[in-house]
Amino acid sequence: MATGLIIGGVSEYFTSYKFGPVKRLSEAASHGPAVTILGGVSVGMLSTFIPTIVIAGATLLSFHLAGMYGVALGALGMLSILGITLAVDSYGPVADNAAGIAEMAGLGKEVRKVADELDAVGNTTAAIGKGFAIGSAAFAALGLITAYIATLKYFSSQPIQLFLTDPRLIAGLLIGGMVPFLFSSLLAGGVGKVANKIIDEVRRQFKEIDGLMEGKAEADSTRCVDIAAKGALQSMMLPGVLAVIFPVAIGFLLGPLALGGFLVGALVTGLQLGIQMANSGAALDNAKKFIEAGNMGGKGSEAHKSAVIGDTFGDPLKDTMGPSLNILIKLMSVVSLVLAPLFLR
Repeated sequence: MATGLIIGGVSEYFTSYKFGPVKRLSEAASHGPAVTILGGVSVGMLSTFIPTIVIAGATLLSFHLAGMYGVALGALGMLSILGITLAVDSYGPVADNAAGIAEMAGLGKEVRKVADELDAVGNTTAAIGKGFAIGSAAFAALGLITAYIATLKYFSSQPIQLFLTDPRLIAGLLIGGMVPFLFSSLLAGGVGKVANKIIDEVRRQFKEIDGLMEGKAEADSTRCVDIAAKGALQSMMLPGVLAVIFPVAIGFLLGPLALGGFLVGALVTGLQLGIQMANSGAALDNAKKFIEAGNMGGKGSEAHKSAVIGDTFGDPLKDTMGPSLNILIKLMSVVSLVLAPLFLR
C-alpha cells in the first residue's frame, strides 16, 4: 500500500500543473508543437524512475519477509483498495465530459472555467489510478510468474531451473520484451485509422449539410459516435487475440522455459511503457489546461496551438495504450499459468 501511495504521489507531481514539469512543458509550447511533444515524452520517461525503484524495493522487502508468499501479499495489498482506485480513475472522464457538455450547452465562461479546473484535476487523478494499476499489475504478474514456475516444477518429472545462459530463456526474454511495443503499435494504428474516418465524416457533413459551417444547422454527431464505437471494437480484436496466442505459441514452439523468460520480458518493458504513456499523456493535457487558464498567452496563442497538438498526441497514450498494458501483462501470465501442464507434455 505504501508503494501505491508513492506511485500516486509521483504521478501527481509529473502531471499536475501545480508543479514544475507541467509548467515547463507549457513554456516549451511557445516554441512549437515538436518541442511540446518531445517535452511530454521526456516527462513521461523520467516519471518511470521512482515507481520502478519503489516496486523493485517493495518486491525485495516482501520476499525477505515472507518469500514469494510475501510478494503475493504485496500484490493483494495494492489491490485491496481497488474501490478507491476505480473511483479516482473514473473521476477524470466524468469531469472531462462535464466540461464538454458545459461548452456545448453555452453555459458561460465562469461555468467553463470551473469545469476546466475539475477536468485538469481529473487528468491527474486518472494518471494516479493508471500508475497504481500498472504497479499492482507488476506485483500480480510477478506472483503469477512464480506460480507458473512452481507449477512447472510440480508437474515436471525432471528438475526445472531458469538460467540466463539458456538460449531458450534469452529468446523468450527478447520476444516478451517486444510484445508491449507491438501491442501499443497496433492500438496506436487503430486510433489513427478511426480518427481518419471521423475527420472524413466531419468534412463530409460540412460539405453536404447546408448552414453547418455558419452554425445554422445541427451536425449529425451520432454518426461520429458510431464510427468511434465500431472502430474501437474492431481495432481491439487483433491485439486481444495476440495476447492469448503469443504465450500459447511460445509455450508449444519454444517450450515452458522460454515462456518463463517471455513473461519476465513482457513484465519489464510493459511496466515502464505503461507508466510513461499514462504520465506523458496527462502532462501534455494539463499543459494545455494551464495555458487555457490564461498563462503563456492563453487561448488562441501560439503556445495554445502547440499545446493542443501535444494534447492530441498524448490522448491515445494515456487513454488507450497505457491502460491496456497492465491488462496485457496479467492476461498473458494467467494464460501461461493455466496451460503450464500442457506445455510440459
